[in-house]
Amino acid sequence: MSPDPKSSIVWFRRDLRVQDHAALYEALKRSDKVFCIFVFDTDILERLPSRADRRVDFIARSVTELRAALRAAGGDLWVLHGRPETVVPEAARKAGANRVWTNHDYEPAARKRDAAVEAALAKQGIAFETRKDQVVFEKDEVLTGQGTPFKVFTAYKNAWLDKLDAFYLRAYPTEKYFKHLASPAAYPERTREWTLKDIGFEPTDLDALGIRAGMSGAKERWMDFLKRIDRYKDTRDFPAVKGPSYLSVHLRFGTVSIRELARAAESRAGRSAGADCWLSELVWRDFYFMILWNFPEVERHAFLKKYDGIVFPGDAKKFNAWREGRTGYPIVDAAMRQLNRTGWMHNRLRMVAASFLVKDLHVDWRKGERYFAEKLLDYDLSANNGGWQWSASTGCDAQPYFRIFNPVSQSERFDAQGDFIRRYVPELAGFTGKRIHAPWTASADEQSVAGCVIGRDYPAPIVDHAQARKTALELFNVKS
Repeated sequence: MSPDPKSSIVWFRRDLRVQDHAALYEALKRSDKVFCIFVFDTDILERLPSRADRRVDFIARSVTELRAALRAAGGDLWVLHGRPETVVPEAARKAGANRVWTNHDYEPAARKRDAAVEAALAKQGIAFETRKDQVVFEKDEVLTGQGTPFKVFTAYKNAWLDKLDAFYLRAYPTEKYFKHLASPAAYPERTREWTLKDIGFEPTDLDALGIRAGMSGAKERWMDFLKRIDRYKDTRDFPAVKGPSYLSVHLRFGTVSIRELARAAESRAGRSAGADCWLSELVWRDFYFMILWNFPEVERHAFLKKYDGIVFPGDAKKFNAWREGRTGYPIVDAAMRQLNRTGWMHNRLRMVAASFLVKDLHVDWRKGERYFAEKLLDYDLSANNGGWQWSASTGCDAQPYFRIFNPVSQSERFDAQGDFIRRYVPELAGFTGKRIHAPWTASADEQSVAGCVIGRDYPAPIVDHAQARKTALELFNVKS
């Protein structure tokens, strides 16, 4: 079919919603007929180690809901499976579209993919248009006075807040132009029903974990958090308390608009310490996207080049103990077991667990980052990489390398009653008071009463924190 100048395609990716969607809005506003597609990218899927991947399940459920929403609006969603540089141009050709719209993706692999898709489309005379959607500020929109990217968060945050106004938080009213959605009958081939099995995957335990995908799941989480947002600053660091927003996976896959969330937080600015604190977390998110875009080498290398050549002596035995939650440090083990069991980890504990792997076990931060990438339902390269490099002191952070979390004091401070530890390390449930944070300090009688003998029922610490700290300081004490 020859290209129709009034026909377009919108390629949904990590923006699985119909409301306040930049690319969809632009396509609907500028076209008479808009076809919608989603591609299960085989280049990504084939690299996943498990066929029961919670992220694929979450995406599949969200895509199903997206399709239903588009149908309710008079359109449809064409679900494809293959390599984007092949299936996207093919879909455009079949639909007779002269333009493909999508939203920006900032990861190095995604940038290469989009360049390949754009080149393939160009050979057919089809334009490729992208828009900003998953961040408030991107790329070079917030720069230093010298016109260079920021490398320290606080200065970036101040500039970010100074630039913020209603223009950058405006919604894209897609519903005004839903009449331009191509009807199901207009699609060049019937958009058939499909299942996870069709793409080689299996359903997972999202229901058992209480994780609801899609726009409806995002709305449910958001409405719940709005009731608690004013208390966020006081509750966010305590893993046994319902303090976080639990919106990270929805932000990752775009089932909620970042602009909607930022608007709500900004509207409380100066009146709610909780909302101010949460808005700061959204700024962190933009910051790490900006860093990844401007310094893509951080994907595999230390941001601070002087630390890139450190040879970490930690061995596979210690790394495996960390992964399996059997280091002998209860808060670290509880954090890792939460990750392994649920695909999520509390943010305070992400810092504690990461610091422990690098500064106590002396294992290369890249190994921990890859493990989180494999396990996290809300895995996002920019935030995961940024968080790990922050914890490892190799990233863009004003704090020096001698910031080393003490796992016992962190446990005593943020899980004082041991409720979180008891939830994920039940063998320690019998310990009372401070003993649960450092059970190896309990006497033989106390261990007997608790029903947990250290070294038998729960491991003794695999390293001495004080000594490990000294070794870490020596490792990082390198000259610029």
